Amino acid sequence: MKKIKTTLKVVIKAGEASPAPPLGPVLGQHGVAIMDFVKSFNDKTMDQKGSKVQAVITIFEDRSF
Repeated sequence: MKKIKTTLKVVIKAGEASPAPPLGPVLGQHGVAIMDFVKSFNDKTMDQKGSKVQAVITIFEDRSF
């Protein structure tokens, strides 16, 4: 079982996440591959594009999410 490093609560526009502030720096400080998260989030929320989505991001010690 992976050990949890931290949990982040964010609000991001569906299908429009980007590595720009504020999301990029927050993920970067925890060592997450920012573009991997952005691509995954945008792919999963594309059908809700334009609406704001509350997300809870669990970051593990191996820097996966």
